[in-house]
Amino acid sequence: MNRPYEPPGKKELQSEMSEPIEIRPVSGIHASVRVPGSKSYTQRALIIASLAEGKSFLRGPLISEDTEYLSEALRVLGADILLSGQDLAITGTGGRLSPPGRPIYLGNNGTAARFLLGMVSLGNGDYHLSGSSRLCQRPVKPLLDALLSLGGSFTCEGEQGFLPLTVHARGIRGGQAAFADAESSQYISSLLICSPFASGDVEIMVRGSLASRPYVNLTLKTMKDFGVSAERVGENRFRVRSGQRYCGTDYAVEGDASSASYFFLAAALSRGSVRVSPLTRDTLQGDGNFLTLLEKLGCTVSSRESWVEVKGNPLRAGEFVFDMGDIPDMVPTLAVLSAVRPGRTVIRNVAHLRIKESNRLEALARELAKTGIRVEEREDGLVIEGGRPRGAEIETYDDHRIAMSFAVLGLAVPGMRIRNGSCVGKSFPGFWKELGKL
Repeated sequence: MNRPYEPPGKKELQSEMSEPIEIRPVSGIHASVRVPGSKSYTQRALIIASLAEGKSFLRGPLISEDTEYLSEALRVLGADILLSGQDLAITGTGGRLSPPGRPIYLGNNGTAARFLLGMVSLGNGDYHLSGSSRLCQRPVKPLLDALLSLGGSFTCEGEQGFLPLTVHARGIRGGQAAFADAESSQYISSLLICSPFASGDVEIMVRGSLASRPYVNLTLKTMKDFGVSAERVGENRFRVRSGQRYCGTDYAVEGDASSASYFFLAAALSRGSVRVSPLTRDTLQGDGNFLTLLEKLGCTVSSRESWVEVKGNPLRAGEFVFDMGDIPDMVPTLAVLSAVRPGRTVIRNVAHLRIKESNRLEALARELAKTGIRVEEREDGLVIEGGRPRGAEIETYDDHRIAMSFAVLGLAVPGMRIRNGSCVGKSFPGFWKELGKL
């Protein structure tokens, strides 16, 4: 039976998890778990299907707090989104957006905020975007500047370059949009997705560094799956031809590599084995590269067409340096692993973690210190001296990745308690159920 898309919200989880969650240690884990659909793919597919001509079916998408906020926003803009079993049926707008009628609230969904800034610029009228207090601290100025160069118009209510703001939409023109640096790949993805509807060809150039590069590749693939091609005319230069249109399609969403990482971490900490599905080793999701990192530290990885399994072995000792610029969401997972690995771990090139759901560098340093682990917070990362962590009550800062990483640490360290466990609903509402399988 089809019904409006209304995933379980955070309020329901909060009522069930008002007290800190104490994690029970286990050893020698041997388990199989399922992870939800990729958050990165789901959000891109939701946006693109809503811009497409005709009807799309998203098979196995992520149903979570973040996708709920995005889905509701897209319905305000004229897309018809229905939940059919575990799939989503989306009737697109063909790029003809409805007048907003009311403000669009996005919680702490930074991906949605950045993608929608590009999308609503295609409309006609004023579109007001806002979100949680944390979302309004997360910068969007580089994207606004790029959209201004393509004819966009905005008014920020408070500090310039931050939400809440109003987009005075009248479409975008062709031309060149340039970034001095791109501290978020989402700026690039936002422009790529909306550029087919510009009045002329759009060229996007990044003159400096580009953080989280694999996510741009993921955007390009999703666009192509819906019938639009973008040319790469250099390492950090892209061109999108005007006049192309997205076509409704039947789209299978692969499992979330980020969510899978917590169970791979459990295998590494317990010296057991965990098989995760549905996931493939050759995923384009950048966080799939966490598997290579685990192999470097001594774990064994095996895979088939629909699953990946990690077997934990004694972790290699000594000093390791990891550039995590392309996979910053894996830093909390690696930080927890580093806390128990014998040796020094240097995590670098992730200054942009300060503008995530929390200031993740500060949060990780503070919470690991509670467990007795020596951590140095640097401008672009962390230095962690592995040891024997002790139990502690962990503040999650309303950050799903902090909560899930430290919850897994509790499988190896007695006395770990996780505050505000409901925050996992942002990306993985079923996390606690799957963790219980271990």
